[in-house]
Amino acid sequence: MKTAIIGANGKVGTRLGQMLAQRGDEALGFIRKEEQAEELEKLGMKTVLADLIETDAAEYASLLKGMDAVVFTAGAGGAGNDLTKAIDGDGLSKMIAATEEAGVKRFLLVSAFPDAGRGMGMPESFEFYMKVKRQADVELAKSSLDWTILRPGTLTDEPGTGKVELGLAIPYGEVSRDDVAGVLAELLHNPETTKLILELTEGPTPIGDAVASQNRPL
Repeated sequence: MKTAIIGANGKVGTRLGQMLAQRGDEALGFIRKEEQAEELEKLGMKTVLADLIETDAAEYASLLKGMDAVVFTAGAGGAGNDLTKAIDGDGLSKMIAATEEAGVKRFLLVSAFPDAGRGMGMPESFEFYMKVKRQADVELAKSSLDWTILRPGTLTDEPGTGKVELGLAIPYGEVSRDDVAGVLAELLHNPETTKLILELTEGPTPIGDAVASQNRPL
């Protein structure tokens, strides 16, 4: 399977690319800086230079030709409202258009758990981020793509356990980036999880079983 990873240099994207390469898939990591390529290629990924802000949809579409799936795990990472809108908002819009133009159907989006930061006095910038992520979910859900939206809880860098809780609506909690990547890898190979918005935290269920439990009839 050939998968394009938008945000391949991020903590989830890096882990996902390595996992896909280890299982024999072809992972194409989209990166913004040439110096990011060496480390990713050591993990088994191929890389391509493209910028979510500067590269237009037509050029992205040409780069996506021949891919089986796209995973969007890019994010501004709290760098301010302008970049949040440009990357998490407008960047996602651009990638939807490019994916449709390229004729690629499968699209996975890493979004945000709706309960994140509730009651914690988060700054206005965080509220703006949540609003943009919600709008991105709505836009993807309206597209012609075979999408899946994954909403992980608070991300940690703890080693993954390979066990999670996954469902349409679950209690809020934490989840390791390792396990987020593991769930994405499993979702990619499961076409029966399209058109679903899934929430994810740490939990008791092996990732393969957790994903299979969400299968819907095609």
